[in-house]
Amino acid sequence: MENRTHIVTITDYSSQGEGVARLDNGRVVFVRGAARGDACQIAIISEQSRSCRGEIVDVIEASKQRIEPDCPVYPKCGGCDFRHITYEEELNAKLMRVNSALERIGGVSLRANEILATGRVDGYRNKAVFHTSGQGDNIEIGFYGASSHDLIPIRHCLLLEDDLNIALEKLCDTRLKAGENITLRAGNMMGEDQFEVELDGLIFEASMVSFFQVNSEAALLLFQRAREYASLAKNEMLVDLYCGVGSLTLFIGRDAGSALGVENNASAVDNARANAMRNGFEHIDFLCADAAKWDATGINPDCVIVDPPRSGLSSKAVEKMHELSPERIIYVSCDPATLARDVIRLSNYEAIAISAIDMFPRTSNIECCLLLVRKKSI
Repeated sequence: MENRTHIVTITDYSSQGEGVARLDNGRVVFVRGAARGDACQIAIISEQSRSCRGEIVDVIEASKQRIEPDCPVYPKCGGCDFRHITYEEELNAKLMRVNSALERIGGVSLRANEILATGRVDGYRNKAVFHTSGQGDNIEIGFYGASSHDLIPIRHCLLLEDDLNIALEKLCDTRLKAGENITLRAGNMMGEDQFEVELDGLIFEASMVSFFQVNSEAALLLFQRAREYASLAKNEMLVDLYCGVGSLTLFIGRDAGSALGVENNASAVDNARANAMRNGFEHIDFLCADAAKWDATGINPDCVIVDPPRSGLSSKAVEKMHELSPERIIYVSCDPATLARDVIRLSNYEAIAISAIDMFPRTSNIECCLLLVRKKSI
């Protein structure tokens, strides 16, 4: 491993929010906590076959985008990636990431022109998972450090809603067990199995282990854009794959003549059916099945929503999409790279509109909502 230091200029950001530069020999180096435009002295700390990682020894000339972090445990804590740059620069970095993936991986000319954002940079998370570590009476609670399982003690987190920070303060003053994972949700604290979220007049319930967006205000922006892209009429059918507790199914399916959500988690399906009943949607149903393998005989949707895991669509799921052959596909993704890859695999469709949504401010994560339309020759 190289052990000497290097002088580099940061020119970009990685998908994990690290600064990107090149050494004199042309090799790519990733530097955590660096800002685009920084001139830094770095030390190489690890090497891979085509790249390496460095840490900042000294910032020789600071970027105009660099700011003083406002969190005492940043960047040791792994929760945030961008507290050292302006929010405007963060949004630019995320927009570049989305558009770069579309161009380099997806090979399409489509671009996201803006990022939908709530304007709330802190205090937005309605869920947090804390860890504990220590011995005897010296048990601490907090988050894991960046790329490690080293516990960083936390008594207050800038990303969390006020209710969660109040609950965290109480936890810090209680007797804890080492090795515990403690999940808190805003609104329903400490031991309750269910929580509720209201979006645009609809009420959704879910179990504590079910997936639901952790930023309710940004989720509403995403849902509204997905509903706009779906543009459903009362004589049309919607199918929502990987539907979870049915939040998008209900939010968008209320415009359709009928809707079906498909999800392989039985508990989530129970929540989804309860949510349909609670909100008075008798035309919306749910099926507990693998989204890639269920029997879709006789199902002819006009629009399909797909919100797969970060890994994107499996080959079987792509086949299922082609089998369903809807006029429109709404693809919700938390990873621009796998989204762009799947644009190629959905070869019967053309990507015609995309929106980026800043679901997780001060982190490198970005949510996308893509509209695909079946090609006319198909």
